[in-house]
This record gives sequence, C-alpha cells and structure tokens, in this order.
Amino acid sequence: MTDADEISTLAYANLAPEDIIAALEDFGHRCDGRFLALNSYENRVYQVGIEDAAPVVAKFYRPGRWSDAQILEEHRFALELAEADIPVVPPTDYAGRTLLRSGSFRFAVYPNRGGRAPDLDDMTLQCQLGRFIARIHLVGESRQFQSRPTLDIASYGISSSEFLLDNDFIPGELLDAYEGVSTQVLDGIEDCFRRAGTSRQLRTHADFHPGNVLVAADQVHIVDLDDARTAPAVQDIWMFLSGDRHEQEPQLAALLEGYEEFRAFDARELHLIEALRSLRIMHYAAWLARRWEDPAFKAAFPWFAGQRYWDEHVLSLREQIALMQEEPLAWHR
Repeated sequence: MTDADEISTLAYANLAPEDIIAALEDFGHRCDGRFLALNSYENRVYQVGIEDAAPVVAKFYRPGRWSDAQILEEHRFALELAEADIPVVPPTDYAGRTLLRSGSFRFAVYPNRGGRAPDLDDMTLQCQLGRFIARIHLVGESRQFQSRPTLDIASYGISSSEFLLDNDFIPGELLDAYEGVSTQVLDGIEDCFRRAGTSRQLRTHADFHPGNVLVAADQVHIVDLDDARTAPAVQDIWMFLSGDRHEQEPQLAALLEGYEEFRAFDARELHLIEALRSLRIMHYAAWLARRWEDPAFKAAFPWFAGQRYWDEHVLSLREQIALMQEEPLAWHR
C-alpha cells in the first residue's frame, strides 16, 4: 500500500460530517445539517439535507475496492439504463463528471428516492420486476464491461474458501468439516455449470435483491449497481425467489412471464440457481472476513466471530450440496 493509499484509508475510516459537508459544498450543494446514515457497509452512504432543495444521497467509496475505471463503468451502465427509461437511479452528472473528488475522498451523488422493499408474494409486481430485469439485460448485452470483473467460481468460491482458511477465521474444531464441505460445494457448483452448458455472459446488476428495489405506490426504483459485473442472466433473477420449492416456482413463473415479454430466457440457466446461491454464501462469509478490521463491521456483525455463526455456515453449505443435486425449478412457458 502506498502512502497515498494509507492516507485515503485513514481518512475514509474517520469520515466525519464536516467532510461530507465540505465535499458536497465543493459541488454547489448547501447542506442544512441533516444526516441519515443509510444501510451500507461496503461504502459510506448518507442521505443529506440540502437547503431549499430535496435531500441527496452521497456515496463515499471504500479505498482499494474499485479502481476509477471500474466505478466509471458502473456509472455509465446506470446512465445507459436510465436513458432507456428503466427506473434505475443513476449518479448525478456534474458537467460531465459523476465520480467526484474532495480531498482524499472519491464519492458520487444520487437523487434521493424512497420506498419499501417489494412483496415477493405479489405476482403482479414480480411480473413487473421480470420486465425490468429483461430490459436491463437488453442494454447489458449491447456491449461488454472492460474493467469490471466476472462473477465466477474462482473469484466467488475458490478465493473465498482460501481466504478464510489462510487467515484462521474457521474455528479449529470446524476446520476439517469446513475444508471437506467447501470442496464438495465447489464440486457441486462445477457440476451445475456443466449441466447448464455455455451461458451467455452479459452486464448485470449482479446484486439484484429486494433491498435494492424501492416500491412507492405505483413507482419502482432500482438502486445500487455498486457490485455490477459480468454474469449469466439468471443472476439478476434468483434472489427474488424465496421459500421452499413450491413457493419459488410460482414466483419464478411470474418473473419469467414478464421477462419474456422483452427478452428470451435460456431455461438451461435454471441449473445455476442453487450454484449461484452457494457462491453468494461463500462470498458473503469471506467478505465479512476481508472487512473484519473495519470497526464498523465488528459493531454491525459481532456474531461473525462466534462459534454459532460457523456452525450455521457449515450447515448451510451442506444444505446447498443437497439442493444442487436436485432437479432445477420447473418452469413452463
């Protein structure tokens, strides 16, 4: 890490209200002193009151996570989607700049949008979400990311397991169990990808879950493309499926009914749902471990260091092994 990186990391860890005010006022906003920290741990995100105007959302980027090129590629994707009348909330453009700087901070400003998480039992809404996902993918397949990564077994699975093992996060009494089950999970994931065949890879939201959809009356807003990456289309679909198989199949049918109004869905990708869920479980545990020295993580996730979490983590991986061996969810056009 360079001296500049260390200074940036220290400033980020100690980000204070006066830093936020100074950053926004550099770009013409007069803050009224109202701050609300929003639910984000990877970055620092705040709703900030503005004098004689609507509040804005300011996102301060964690140093070292994304390069400038990767952030700008995310911003361009969001702007493309908004220009296509997809209700994605894009960053605000300041005379051709969306990635802003103030001192040691990199940040972006977004219009403030409110709403609740979608009801996954509302099949009309699920169908609408399917339409939005398909339209995102039509834009997503029109070109490729050049800087942002691909969601794959190596980065989400293998490197996650290796990081946990190499940095002594697994309790000693569970070490053999974790090594064995993670190997079986990775084998199961590879089997699922083989059964799915060659999936078309495209630009996706990649972290498309109910928390990143805001519903207000008859309006829907899609937020937070921070984790956008190249992935198969089903990555933006499976996180809207909840409950057991019998509950998920009607949800899937509603999503894909809307999806296929705009774009054909490759049914072979249904083999990937539990594989992608397994990768997310592994990646999430490693993400917490990689951020564990951040005091905000220790305060928000105190259970991560406890035996119970790792017992449940190993159990969830064992359950995924069984689920990946089952037939994929049924879907009839």
